[in-house]
Parts: sequence; structure tokens; C-alpha cells
Amino acid sequence: MQPTFSSSRILLPVRPWFIALSVLAALSLNYLPTSNWPGLPDWVALTLIFWSVRESRRVGMGWGFILGLAMDVADASLLGQHALAYVFASYGASSLARRILWFPLGQQALHIFPLLLLVQLVQFGVRTLAGAEFPGIGFFVGPFVATALWLPLTYLLLLPQYQPVVRDVNRPI
Repeated sequence: MQPTFSSSRILLPVRPWFIALSVLAALSLNYLPTSNWPGLPDWVALTLIFWSVRESRRVGMGWGFILGLAMDVADASLLGQHALAYVFASYGASSLARRILWFPLGQQALHIFPLLLLVQLVQFGVRTLAGAEFPGIGFFVGPFVATALWLPLTYLLLLPQYQPVVRDVNRPI
């Protein structure tokens, strides 16, 4: 029998302030001077993809565009490169959300990896078209690390939504 990593617990609805708080935390992690080190994930892309999969009605391409502009301004990069990449990623995540959520967390990470790689490839393409040099192979290590972080990030961001494990014999749910 194959082990399953899915939970049969029913989740509470997510609060909008928690989504905003987690996105602000991801922005602050990307604003750190160490965020440009090779191998560190793009926290905003990872959090944006997570919420686009889980709450596609609340977090979508508009959030991706605004967060992308914030990252473009913070990195002093070509205006629109992060915005374009995040819009593509949030569109892909929200359109594949029902399929991704069907799988256990380990397989969800494998479905998330192409979206994270898409973010890096779009940024690389826009930089290359603008005449920038090749950033090095370390630029493409971030999606691998972010894919490995999908499981702990999922548990961390879903933690406030878990209901207490108290069974009421009069209610079937």
C-alpha cells in the first residue's frame, strides 16, 4: 500500500489578513541583502504560487503584478520583469489549482517546480533581451530549493486553518 501524506481534516476558511501577512513576510525575506545569493528561493514567487493554488479567488494575477512591481523597485531591476514572471506564475497556479490539490504534497511539489522554473526563465529572458550578462548557473538553483520547501511551507501556512481535533458524536463532520 502506498503511503499518503494528505490530511482528512477539514480546514477553516483562511482569513484575508493572514494572506496579506504571509505575503508581507515573503516580501521582507526577498528584501534582505542575502536574497541575491545563489540557491536561495524567491519567497514571493513561492508564497504567491501557494496562495494562487489554495485561494485562487482571492489571490491571482493582480496580486502577482503588484508584488512583481514591488520586487522590481526593490531590486532596482528592469521594471516589469518580476511583474511579468509573477503574473505568468499566478495564472499557471490558479489554472492548475484543482489538479495540483488532488495530489499528495510530495507530488504537488513536482507540479509546482515548473511554475517556479518559469519565474526564473521569464526573468532571465527579460534580462537577456535588455542586454544583461548571463547570471550564472546558480540563478537556476532557487526553484529546486523552493520545491524542497513546498512541504514545510504548506504546513506552516495552513497551520492557522486547522480545526481542533475534538469529535462531537452528534455531528458527522
